[in-house]
Amino acid sequence: MTTVHTDPILDGPVDRIPGETDLIEAAMRWHFDPQTGSRFWLGQADTLGFDPREDIHTVDDLARFPNIVDRLRYVPAGDLIPRGYAVQDGAVQDGAVQNGAVYGVYDSGGTTGPPKHVVFMMDWMERLLVRTDQEMDERHYPAAADWLALAPSGPHMYGAFVRETVRRRGRLGFTVDVDPRWVKKCIAAGRGEQASQYAEHVVAQARAVLETQDIAVLIATPPLLERLVRDEELRKLIADRVQVIEWGGAHMDPDTRYLLRTEVFPRARMVGRYGSTMILASAVERAGLAPDDPCIYDPFSPYITFRVVDPETGEPVPYGSRGRVVMNHVSKSAFLPNNLERDEATRIEPPPGQAGDSVADVAPVAVFGDSLVIEGVY
Repeated sequence: MTTVHTDPILDGPVDRIPGETDLIEAAMRWHFDPQTGSRFWLGQADTLGFDPREDIHTVDDLARFPNIVDRLRYVPAGDLIPRGYAVQDGAVQDGAVQNGAVYGVYDSGGTTGPPKHVVFMMDWMERLLVRTDQEMDERHYPAAADWLALAPSGPHMYGAFVRETVRRRGRLGFTVDVDPRWVKKCIAAGRGEQASQYAEHVVAQARAVLETQDIAVLIATPPLLERLVRDEELRKLIADRVQVIEWGGAHMDPDTRYLLRTEVFPRARMVGRYGSTMILASAVERAGLAPDDPCIYDPFSPYITFRVVDPETGEPVPYGSRGRVVMNHVSKSAFLPNNLERDEATRIEPPPGQAGDSVADVAPVAVFGDSLVIEGVY
């Protein structure tokens, strides 16, 4: 017999967002209870120096946790699944789940070392898709339209996310696979010409779709988008047909963003998306921004929250100042707190009701840990 634990806050309706304190406290009870927590977090509990179930109540309190994401390069992925997803015959079994509970296992991009692994549970995917649907309605994405995504699939989460999004609200989803690890490897080894040839290979595949299909939504990274528009025929094709251009996976400087929005694609809506495998999600560009406004991202609070800090002190920088981005993911599916990302951004005051910060003009740091940060095409 398989018994599955439920929690009134963590298992609430997918279109209902709990309060900050309610979510944080429910997640602490879930992830640090021996009956429901994962083998990974239960193993960390005695090393923390505090009791999360007693001492952690708000997003700000998450700063007390160590940044554990580097350990996800080596931890068995099954150890990350909370025991509460299944209890076999009244006894806990690490990694056991009811049928259909796991959506997939995904890797980080491997930009700064061996890839990290995360487990994506089905309930989190459903919650995220409902939120994304609402965000796309607010930004006037077309319904029942055809999409083209130039994006990584395979071990990367984003390809699966796009596929599910198209299935919910699109018609046909065309894809061109992108292998960001290969491009970064070529650049790091000084084989820039091979990286350029690979990017042209991706563009050629995109051309075959754009010339024959009625694509209304185009997803591309900024480096690939810039290569697409170098070809005047492709630029005109995109400008005439595509209604929404969604970009992400690499940074775009404000001048390029302004030029693309005002002169290159004046009729299309350009929407930025900023995410990380370590939050199992992404933040979409704030609706209603003018072409010369900073590109601001508001996360799916309180499940996903940002802090912008001075990397030397860990303290928040003033609003309007640059700092390093710290990310948190808190849900029934996973707990990934206090992760100092490889990005810096401007700290922006959040909209009413949002926990944590919003961020603007995100860009990678040059060096992260002991590794050079190479963006490549993603």
